[in-house]
Amino acid sequence: MRLAFASSNKLKPQLENEIPVSVIICAKNEEDNLKINLPEILEQDYSNFEVVVIDDNSTDETYYVLKAMQQKHKHLEIVRLSENVNFFKGKKFPLSIGIRSAKHPYLLLTDADTRPLSNQWIKSMSAGFTNNKKIVLGYGKYDSKSGFLNKIIRFETMYTALQYFSFALAKIPYMGVGRNLAYEKSLFNDQKGFSQHYNVMSGDDDLFINACATKKNTSVVIHQDSFTVSEPHITLGKWWKQKRRHLTTGTFYKTKHKLLLSLYPTAYVLFFLSFSFAIQDKNNFYILFSLLLLKVILSMVVYKKVTEKFFEKKLFIFSLFFEAFLILFYGIIFLTNMFSKQGKWK
Repeated sequence: MRLAFASSNKLKPQLENEIPVSVIICAKNEEDNLKINLPEILEQDYSNFEVVVIDDNSTDETYYVLKAMQQKHKHLEIVRLSENVNFFKGKKFPLSIGIRSAKHPYLLLTDADTRPLSNQWIKSMSAGFTNNKKIVLGYGKYDSKSGFLNKIIRFETMYTALQYFSFALAKIPYMGVGRNLAYEKSLFNDQKGFSQHYNVMSGDDDLFINACATKKNTSVVIHQDSFTVSEPHITLGKWWKQKRRHLTTGTFYKTKHKLLLSLYPTAYVLFFLSFSFAIQDKNNFYILFSLLLLKVILSMVVYKKVTEKFFEKKLFIFSLFFEAFLILFYGIIFLTNMFSKQGKWK
């Protein structure tokens, strides 16, 4: 809720000097995405940056696409990993290699299937490093397509961002997303990289931030210039697997964060279950109905402001339905993860 009522000035800090930034991207068989998205990053309006792309043992034309781009963009650095070098699951190892290869002290992370919405992206995100901040949380949205699945994916992305931005604004940062995340290289070195959770497939973004973010070292930047956009999953099955991974990763969060994150969905479910016990008592029913009406009004106010901040106004009309769907969806995934092991990472 803090995000909904935060002032625009607080969400868009101003950059005084163009600090040296290394943009880090992992790529595994991403030749098509790199052709589309990488030029948008290489041609940013920023005077002091490099782009480090880690070719993680690709079997397509990824490396040659990168070499061709490097001829035109000398600030593109390529790190090519050979076969069987990555003995770990996921992208933590290649990402670690890329970070250690970076020349600059400030890191800005994104994905190969992601592009910035503006040529001011690096400038906007870098502005978050003011006042001795070491971590900058940004927003990575998904592209708008037709269909229910696309709408629910975009809403879930916005809903998650509403949570982690609001907690960060309340001085309780607990996660960030690797599609749009920045931190100091020294922080990565101090934390010994991803060593605390190398055994977890995912978590190169949220578990790292969960481990090292504090109320003093984390800032947020929420402005259209700072946004990135990615291609959404086009099938329910792929999105289902992604969400299962995310919820599995969440079990490794600090205990206080898990407790705080469980409060709203628990209260939500208990509130609506209480109606089944109040139907026969008119007095209780009227009280609960009044509380429900108040909850709807407050939720609509919050979602109205949040959809405006994230430029997702078309999702507003469906927000209460999507919220209910997600809480049920998360519950099903939670139960599924309890009784079924997660499959292998890509």
